[in-house]
Amino acid sequence: MKLKQVHFPIFILILVLVISSCEKKSSALTKAKDDSLYSDYLALADKHFNNKTYDSAFYYYNKSKLVCNTNEKEKIIYSLLKMAVTQQIQGDYFGSETNATEAIPFFTKETNFYYKCAVYNILGINYERLHEYDDAIYNYNQAIKYVEVDLPKYVLKNNIAVAYMGKSDYIKASDILSHLNQEKNITDDSENHARILDNLGFSYYKIRNPKAIEYINQSIAIRKKINDDFGITTSYMHLSELYSNKNPRLASEYAKLAYQKATKVNNVDDRLVSLKLIIKNSSGNELKDKTLLFLKINDSITKTRQKAKNQFAKIKYDSKKDREENLQLKAQKAENALQLEKVKNRNLTLYIVIGLVLGSLLFLYYYLTTKGRREKTAAIYESETRISKKLHDELANEVYHTIVLAETKDLSTEENKEILLSNLDTIYSGTRNISRQNSTIDTGEIFESELKEMLSSYNSNKINVIIKDNNDINWSKIDTEKKIAIYRVLQELLVNMKKHSQCTFVIIGFEGNDKQIQISYSDNGIGFSEKINLRNGLKNAENRIQSIKGTLTFESEPNKGLKAKISFPK
Repeated sequence: MKLKQVHFPIFILILVLVISSCEKKSSALTKAKDDSLYSDYLALADKHFNNKTYDSAFYYYNKSKLVCNTNEKEKIIYSLLKMAVTQQIQGDYFGSETNATEAIPFFTKETNFYYKCAVYNILGINYERLHEYDDAIYNYNQAIKYVEVDLPKYVLKNNIAVAYMGKSDYIKASDILSHLNQEKNITDDSENHARILDNLGFSYYKIRNPKAIEYINQSIAIRKKINDDFGITTSYMHLSELYSNKNPRLASEYAKLAYQKATKVNNVDDRLVSLKLIIKNSSGNELKDKTLLFLKINDSITKTRQKAKNQFAKIKYDSKKDREENLQLKAQKAENALQLEKVKNRNLTLYIVIGLVLGSLLFLYYYLTTKGRREKTAAIYESETRISKKLHDELANEVYHTIVLAETKDLSTEENKEILLSNLDTIYSGTRNISRQNSTIDTGEIFESELKEMLSSYNSNKINVIIKDNNDINWSKIDTEKKIAIYRVLQELLVNMKKHSQCTFVIIGFEGNDKQIQISYSDNGIGFSEKINLRNGLKNAENRIQSIKGTLTFESEPNKGLKAKISFPK
C-alpha cells in the first residue's frame, strides 16, 4: 500500500520564503555581470518549471549554479534545491538526493534556515520514496530543527509518522498522529487535517483499533468539501485495503474509485497501486485485463523515468564539459595574444615558426576534442548496452512469464492470484534496483565527501560502518577512471555485505604513500565457504581493479568475517 504524506504544501511555503529572500538580495547586486546572468537563468528556469518542461528547467537551474562564484553559497544552494525538486518530480530520486546532498557543504552559520529545512525535507522525501525509512526519519528530524512556525513542524511530524507506517511501526505512527490531531493549527487547516485523519485511520486499522473507518470517512468528507481529488485517492485505497478480507466486493469498489481519481489527477503511481488492489479483489476477464494494464503502465513509467534521469545526467555532464572547454579556450587565446605581441617585430622566419606552432596546437586541440567525443559516445553506448542487457536479463523474463500466467491460468484461484501479485512486486522491485545501480558519480572537488557519504549511507540500526582515514590521499590528483573504479568497487563490497554477510560492523581504511594507495575492508559476518567462490558483483569488482592496474585480494573463513585489500598505483 502506498502511503501519502505532505510533500508540496510545506515545500511551497519554504520556496516562497526562499524566493522572497533571493529577490531582496539580488536587487542589491544587479551591477555585476554574473549576477545578471544568474537572475536571467533563474527566470528562464522558473518559466519552464511552471510550464512543466522539466528538462529545460533543470538545464537553466544548472546554468544559474555554474555562473555563481564559490563564495556565493546561498545562490548555489538555491539552484541545487530547484534542481533536486525538478528531479524529484520526475521520479529521479537518486539524482535528486545527489543534488540536495551537494548543497549541505555550502551551509554556514549564516545560511538561511529555510534553505537548510528545504534540503533536509527533500532528502527525507527521497529516502521515503526509496523505502529507506530510517534515513527519511533522520532527515525530517533535521528539517524540524530549522522551522520555527508550528504548522510546518506539524507537517514534518506527519511525514515522520508516514515513515514509521512504511516501517510497519503503526503503534509509533498512531501515537504521533493522534497528538497532531489535537493541535488547533491542524484542525483549522482542512487539507492537513484530512491528511492526518486518513493516516491515523489507516494506522488504527493496522493495529485493529475500531475507530479506523470513522477517521478515514471523516477525512473523505473533508477532502470532498475542498475538492482534494489527490488526497481522496489515498483514502479510497486505504478503505479498499481495509475491506479486502471482510468484504471483497466493497474493497473492489473503493479500488476502482481510487483508480478513477488517480487517472483524473494524472497520478501514475497511485494508478498502479489502485490497479494492484483491483487485481487482488477481482477475477475472470477483469482480472486479466487489469493485470495487462498494470504491466503496460509500469513499463511506460520505467522508460519515462529512466529517460528523464539520463537527460538530467547528460545536462550536468555537458554543462561541466562546456565550462571546462570555455576556460581552456580563453586561456589559450590569452596565451596566443601574448605570443603574437612578443613576436610582432621579428623576422619572417619567426612568423613561420609561430604559424607552425599555432597550427600544431590547433591540430592537437582538434584531435583531443574529437577523441574525447568518440570516447564519450563509446561510454554512452556501453552504458546503454549494459542497462539494456540488465533490463532484458532481469525483467524481460519476469514480464513474459507474468503475461503468460495472466493469459493462460485461471486467476480466480487464490494460488494463481498470489503468484501473480508476487510476480508484479518482483517486476517493480527489479525496476527500482536497476535505476539505483546506474546513478552518476561526481569525480570533481567533492569526490571524497561523496565517497564517504556513500559509505556512510550503509549505516543502519544493525550495521555500523567505520571509516578510518589518515587524510594522506590527495584525491584531486587521482585519475577520474580510478576514482570511478574505487567508488564502484567499494559499493559492490557494501552491497554484498548488506545482502549476504549478516555482519554488525564494517571497517574501511584508506592509506597512501608516494607510489600506491591501499584500501582495506573487513567485517565480522559469516564470511565465505572454505573455497572462495566470487559472486557476480565481487567478480565485477575484481575486474574493475584489474582495469586500473591494481589488485584485489580476499581473505575469509566460515563465521570469521571477510577481509579484502585493494591496492593500485597513483
